[in-house]
Amino acid sequence: MKETKQILQEAKAAVRLMNGLTTEQKNNALRYMAKALIRNTDVILEKNAMDVEKAQGVISPVMVDRLLLTKERIAGMAQGILDVVNLPDPVGEVLSETVRPNGLNIKKVSVPLGVVAIIYESRPNVTSDAAALSLKSGNVCILRGGKEAFLSARAIVDALREGLREARLPETAVNLIEDTTRQSATELMRAVGYVDLLIPRGGAGLINACVQNALVPCIHTGTGICHIYVDKDADVDAALKIVENAKMSRPSVCNAAEVCLVHEDIAPLFLPRLEQLLTSEGRKQACAFRVCEKAAAYMQGAPAGDMDFDTEFLDYILAVKVVKDVEEAILHIEAHSTHHSEAILSRNDAAIARFTQAVDSAAVYVNASTRFTDGGEFGLGCELGISTQKMHARGPMGLKEMTAYKYVILGNGQVR
Repeated sequence: MKETKQILQEAKAAVRLMNGLTTEQKNNALRYMAKALIRNTDVILEKNAMDVEKAQGVISPVMVDRLLLTKERIAGMAQGILDVVNLPDPVGEVLSETVRPNGLNIKKVSVPLGVVAIIYESRPNVTSDAAALSLKSGNVCILRGGKEAFLSARAIVDALREGLREARLPETAVNLIEDTTRQSATELMRAVGYVDLLIPRGGAGLINACVQNALVPCIHTGTGICHIYVDKDADVDAALKIVENAKMSRPSVCNAAEVCLVHEDIAPLFLPRLEQLLTSEGRKQACAFRVCEKAAAYMQGAPAGDMDFDTEFLDYILAVKVVKDVEEAILHIEAHSTHHSEAILSRNDAAIARFTQAVDSAAVYVNASTRFTDGGEFGLGCELGISTQKMHARGPMGLKEMTAYKYVILGNGQVR
C-alpha cells in the first residue's frame, strides 16, 4: 500500500506538469479517459460487485443503491466526462481588466487551484466526476473514497489513469488514497503545503469533521435538509407530483426533500392525497411520515419528535408540518435548514417573491423539485459537491468553482 505522504508528494509534483496545458490537450485526455472507462466496464463491475456484497447488511439499502454500478451507470459516468469536454475552459479567462491613471493595465485572470483533495463516501461516480472537473480546470486531484467503495474506486482510477497515459499526460494528475482508515482523512485535512482545497462530500459526520479539523482551506458542502413549502395557492396536482419526485425518486441523495411544510388552508385537501400517493400499492417502498400535531389530523404517521425536523433521513421518510402562512414557513426553514435547497409551490406572486427573497439557501426553487440541484442539471457537466457556504463557491461546484484568480499587471516602467 502506498503511503498517503508519498501520494501527496506525487500530486504536488504533478501540478508543475499540468501547468500550461492547452484546452485541446485537456479535452483530448478527457476523451481518452471516457473511452478507458467504457473499455474497462467489465473489470469495474466485477470489483463493484465485490464492494456491494461486502456492504450488504452494513449500510442501508438506499446507500447500497448509491454504491451499485451498472453498465448504464458507467456509461453515464463516461458521458459526464465527455460533457465536460464541451464546456468552456475556465483557465486563463480575464475576469476583469482596468487601466489605472498611471498607465498600469491590471488584469484579473482565472487560474487553477493546484491540488484539490476530495473525501467522499460510497459513491463511485464521484471518482470520475472529480477527476474530469479537476483535469479540465487544470488541477491535480487526490481522491479519498470510503472503504465500502474502495475496490470500485480503484478500478475506476486505474481506467482513468490508463486514459491519461494514452494522452501522454502524467497519471499522477488523478490520485487515489489507498489507506481507508481515519488516519488518511486526517492527513489530508492537515496537508498544509500539499493540498490547496479540501472538499468533503458525504454525510454530516464527514463534513463536520473536515470543517472543524482541517488546517487546509475546506469547502462546507451540504448535508441536505431540504424543504418544500406547499402554499395555500398551490396547484394541488402539480404539487403532489413535485413532492413525490423530490422525496421518492432517489431519497439517498442530498437534494431529496426531507421536510414538507403545508399551509393550513390547503392541508385538509393536500395531506390525505399526499399520504395516498406516497404509500400506494405497487411502490418499491412506501414512504413513512413524521407528522406534527396539526398534520396528524389529516394523515397517518408517527408523531414528529424533537429531531425529526433536523434530520437528513436519506431514506423513505418525510417530516410534515402544517404552518399558518408563508412567514411561518420561512421561520421554520431559517431555524432548521442546512441552506442547501428549498422550494415554494404556489401561484401567488406575492408569496413567491417573499419566499425567494427571505430564504437564504444555495438553491431556492419556485414550482419545481429540489432534485434539480445538481451540476449536470445546472449545465455544469458534473459537480464536485454542493457548497452551502458563502465564500468562493455556493451551490453546485463546477469548473469555475475549481479555479482561483491572480492579478497580472502590465506596465512600461512605472515606479511608486
